[in-house]
Amino acid sequence: MSQDVPESITEDPRVDVAELGEQLLGRWADVRRTARALAAEPRTQKIEGQSMAEHRERVLDQLGYLVEQKSVHRAFPKRMGGEENPGGNIAGFEELVVADPSLQIKAGVQWGLFGSAVLHLGTSEHHDAWLPGIMSLEIPGAFAMTEIGHGSDVASIATTATYDPAAEEFVVHTPFRAAWKDYLGNAALHGKAAVVFAQLITAGVNHGVHAFYVPIRDENGFLPGIGGEDDGLKGGLNGIDNGRLHFDNVRIPRTNLLNRYGDVAADGTYSSPIESPGRRFFTMLGTLVQGRVSLDGAATAASKVALQIAVGYANERRQFNASSDTTEEVLLDYQRHQRRLLPRIATTYAMSFAHEELLEKFHEVFSQDATDDARQDLETLAAALKPLSTWNALDILQECREACGGAGFIVKNRFTSLRADLDIYVTFEGDNNVLLQLVAKRLLADYAEEFRKLDAGALTRYVARRAEGVALNQSGLRQLAQTWTDAGSEKRSANFLKDPGTQRNLLAERVRTMVAEVAEDLKGAGKLPQARAAAVFNERQEQIISAARAHAELLQWEAFTRQVELVEDPGTRSVLTWLRDLFGLCLIERDLGWFQMSGLLSSQRARTLGPYINRLLARLRPHAQDLVDAFGYTQEHLRAEIVTGIEAERQEEAMAYFRTLRASADAPIDEKIILARKRAAEKSAKKARAGK
Repeated sequence: MSQDVPESITEDPRVDVAELGEQLLGRWADVRRTARALAAEPRTQKIEGQSMAEHRERVLDQLGYLVEQKSVHRAFPKRMGGEENPGGNIAGFEELVVADPSLQIKAGVQWGLFGSAVLHLGTSEHHDAWLPGIMSLEIPGAFAMTEIGHGSDVASIATTATYDPAAEEFVVHTPFRAAWKDYLGNAALHGKAAVVFAQLITAGVNHGVHAFYVPIRDENGFLPGIGGEDDGLKGGLNGIDNGRLHFDNVRIPRTNLLNRYGDVAADGTYSSPIESPGRRFFTMLGTLVQGRVSLDGAATAASKVALQIAVGYANERRQFNASSDTTEEVLLDYQRHQRRLLPRIATTYAMSFAHEELLEKFHEVFSQDATDDARQDLETLAAALKPLSTWNALDILQECREACGGAGFIVKNRFTSLRADLDIYVTFEGDNNVLLQLVAKRLLADYAEEFRKLDAGALTRYVARRAEGVALNQSGLRQLAQTWTDAGSEKRSANFLKDPGTQRNLLAERVRTMVAEVAEDLKGAGKLPQARAAAVFNERQEQIISAARAHAELLQWEAFTRQVELVEDPGTRSVLTWLRDLFGLCLIERDLGWFQMSGLLSSQRARTLGPYINRLLARLRPHAQDLVDAFGYTQEHLRAEIVTGIEAERQEEAMAYFRTLRASADAPIDEKIILARKRAAEKSAKKARAGK
């Protein structure tokens, strides 16, 4: 982005809440409104304090209600009553987290994992056989991928599906306890079938992980050869019947192989449109990326709810007489409280705008026959954004809880329940650290590809520039130049920091430098023996993950900036520009030591950063309520007593009482006043004696 982008700052800006709210709703605004209307209905909402058994049955009933309301069909084929609207489908489902995260996740298991696996990994025969029942909830299903022994390492799962050509059947088998499928929604009680991921073996050859449709229950319980256990009470999401499954030589028809990307003929011959086993594996898993996309959106929605509650409370709750003897201060007027909440509002806006771009990319890929490059870009983007949003959601929920004091710890005010339910999101659909490692590998691959494209002259110039940059950083000349340019002026330093080109360059240079350093460290590792190569990679793992996180934060900043540029209302644009600056500068502040050690920020500019952030907080403070109101959630969505107006009523009642008391002849005298009068009298008497 050019450094010359105008910011159009107005002197006394006002936020157009309605316009900003519409912008936040994004492309699928109508779908979101429909989903929010559902989430506002008591029938879809969580009843706090229910037993696990009661909560599970309630959520199952709610799934049936979603079917009745025709809110589960959007992603499915039009010939089956669907809309073939993958982006709208995700936009709608992620809003259910506001009603009950258990409902959102169980719906995601049924239609987003189990149903999508049949849709995307199967062919028209599979669609005709099973999708109508899946869509109507006649066939509740589980997504049996994860094994207790391998977790995120799906390629190494141990469950096998061995083809028997004489019977034209696959034999699905769990060879040992660590190969049990675990943590599966719908497995403990409700599931009648499962999409089971297993190593496909035919004619003595293992063709890697494939997906199979396996019936698991009838009205009498588990089918022969299938066993399982209930995972029991969890730290959250107890409306979902998570459980374990295992298989003892269970036979299924050959045609139950979901064979879009790999098929076995009656005689046992294997065929695939994708020759490379590795590429085939990642293509199959890539079709299921929507789980990560929806978690990114749901975490963002939960963060919005938490901030809307916390800011509303902070604008009503009063504490301590800081600037008046008669009126206590509103919490949000304290700088520390602003520091707690306003940067997290900025982060949530960044998450929201980045998520909408992810959703657009997802819709584009799944609405057409996308190229491999487009699919890989989507997978990398989802793997980058999902870790940040789910980690941020836990941080936001916790800080909002603490910012509301003891009231925030009461379950009816939502924070503790939401945090417990969202805790698992950081390891759902891939552990966050593993996902960032995948992103880093893509960054390193892209870095290597750039080198391959360079001719000898360009490569020489690049190496020279890189060496020059390292020397400049290490010598301190870059910092010296910055200090000389600013000439000790805090204003010049602040102007440098608030420039969007500066922010982008700093955040982008952080990514480039981190990736280049890791690439240099790993140079030649591929030629080492396997064990040594693995050790070299492991020694840089922390750097690798840090680089990927920096890349994801840059993506969020860029998405935020693109949305700022689309705002037409001058006041809204000014406030969003400040909010974008707050987001970017807080990222830089968090990593300030790295920027200084790398020579990208002088001490003068580093010292200016904190005070300038505080100035931004003061500018944004009058707009905090508007910024969270633009999230668009109503009292039916928030369902927190502390933002029903009850706190303002309590404060007004207290102030009215003390006003009346002060005006009353019966008002007791403050002991401090008596002491002050006594000291004044003593001082006066002392003066009188001295005068004599």
